Amino acid sequence: MLRLRWGLSALSCGLSAPGSGRTAGLSVLRMAEELRAAVASQAKRLNSSSEVVERIEENGHQNKRLKRDADEEDGEDQNKRLPKRKIVLLMAYSGKGYHGMQRNVGSSQFKTIEDDLVSALVQSGCIPENHGEDMKKMSFQRCARTDKGVSAAGQIVSLKVRLIDDILEKINNHLPSHIRILGLKRVTGGFNSKNKCDARTYSYMLPTFAFAHKDHDVQEEVYRLDKETLERVNKLLACYKGTHNFHNFTSQKGPRDPSAKRYIMEMYCGEPFVRENIEFAVIKVKGQSFMMHQIRKMIGLVIAIVKGYAAESIIERSWGEEKVDVPKAPGLGLVLERVHFEKYNRRFGNDGLHEPLEWTEEEEKIAVFKEQYIYPTIINTEREEKSMANWLSTLSIHDFNSSAVEMQANTKTSKNSSDLEGSDGSDGDSD
Repeated sequence: MLRLRWGLSALSCGLSAPGSGRTAGLSVLRMAEELRAAVASQAKRLNSSSEVVERIEENGHQNKRLKRDADEEDGEDQNKRLPKRKIVLLMAYSGKGYHGMQRNVGSSQFKTIEDDLVSALVQSGCIPENHGEDMKKMSFQRCARTDKGVSAAGQIVSLKVRLIDDILEKINNHLPSHIRILGLKRVTGGFNSKNKCDARTYSYMLPTFAFAHKDHDVQEEVYRLDKETLERVNKLLACYKGTHNFHNFTSQKGPRDPSAKRYIMEMYCGEPFVRENIEFAVIKVKGQSFMMHQIRKMIGLVIAIVKGYAAESIIERSWGEEKVDVPKAPGLGLVLERVHFEKYNRRFGNDGLHEPLEWTEEEEKIAVFKEQYIYPTIINTEREEKSMANWLSTLSIHDFNSSAVEMQANTKTSKNSSDLEGSDGSDGDSD
């Protein structure tokens, strides 16, 4: 190329030289035309070569994209070919900002835990998209129906999924950090997490100033629960053990409704501890099943007694047919701790095909999750919104000596005060 340009330059110089003849000039012009044609031809070949290189590079990138797309499609096809198996998932979640666990298909107004879970199952390839729209197709069942704002450290759901590789990691990758799948186990084909559950254990975390007597002016951050008061609290909580008629501890159940009878295995309050300068304690309760509002009302009534608003005899009176005004404690501190499958474990846990539904190996992960997401949410929300302190101020409007006639007259007042207390977080009427 440089030589051609040099030749053209030389020709130009030759044409401008003095004394050149006509014949020589024509000869030089022909040479110049030939050189220009050669230059144009070579430039065309170079451009063509460049286009070929670009096409090769473009085709290479396109082939890579096509290969990547094909690999993804092959992976999706491979997932679709996997057989579905019945499993249980161990879930932990912070319920703040959610309207409970159970999904309301077709309603996007109130977000639930199951909305995020089903979305993650679809995106990870565990279930087909149409199964997310109709949860019956994957035989989905949750063990406990936690309500608005309630958290869980040991929720169990049963469903049929494709057992893809790294399934827990892939599901968690599509979940927010405050919802985690901590474990997975294969179960029998007919397993139903709700019906096979023998018992449920809940905890209720509350600031201990809730037990301060109403006649004592206490400062929330200064109050510390003494040994005698803790012993009295546990004596009252123990009254709930056994089978009782809890019709006064729920709504829409009469005293003669057989389903109002529930069996409580244990209920106690643990030693207090200090977080963010406020002393807290945790109440644990284990029962076969719980009705809507039941746990919060059980705790609310004990608080009313310890604070001096109600007599201890009101607990016994609440078992009878009389309508008793039972206050409902805030839902903030309620946590589903674990669910129990003792009969299932005895029958299938050691059959050589299935594992017992126990989560000893996951206990550390459960504890870490509670420390990172559940306890801080309860503590910070209590400090900011003062849900317990505000609720305590409503106890004085309850009439713990009301007769059935007086209760009917005060129904409107009770409903208005209930609206301020927040939503419940037990199983609902799960039987």
